Amino acid sequence: MRKGGVILYPTDTVWGIGCDATNAEAVKRVYEIKQRDDSKALICLVDSDARMQRYIRNVPDVAWQLIDSLQDSDAKPTTLILDGAINLAENLIADDGSIGLRITNEPFSKELCYRFQKAIVSTSANISGEPAAQNYCDIDPRILEAVDYVCWSRRQEHKPHTPSSIIRLKENGEVTIIRK
Repeated sequence: MRKGGVILYPTDTVWGIGCDATNAEAVKRVYEIKQRDDSKALICLVDSDARMQRYIRNVPDVAWQLIDSLQDSDAKPTTLILDGAINLAENLIADDGSIGLRITNEPFSKELCYRFQKAIVSTSANISGEPAAQNYCDIDPRILEAVDYVCWSRRQEHKPHTPSSIIRLKENGEVTIIRK
């Protein structure tokens, strides 16, 4: 990823396509692999609230309250869409200046984010419009061939996984649940 590579990896939800969230060329490749219009934003994973602060100009108080409530290991993974994205590839940031970020608590993706020391793109490992790959065996061969590296962790797993909840938090405190 440090050299612009694109990976497939297990996350706290479904399998994901990932890259350095600060590298516009790598982000462009992710859109191409997914056959997805680049006007549809992608989300990013980070390993901690401290790292999240590197990518949002002003994290609203309601976000901190929500993050604290999500620290429970039984909480469903939740992506926050926040205004004021900074220090990320421009083609990753939505037209309104927002970005979707999730602090992962799953051991593999958390360690990956920690070791990489940057936000990592995390979009479901599927061609746009097709079902998300819950497990490695569900990944379309076209995606497997298009990425630079496929992580070995959790390849043998066969259990149901679902995408994260998505909550939009505006700087003014407005909260919108996009996906439960």
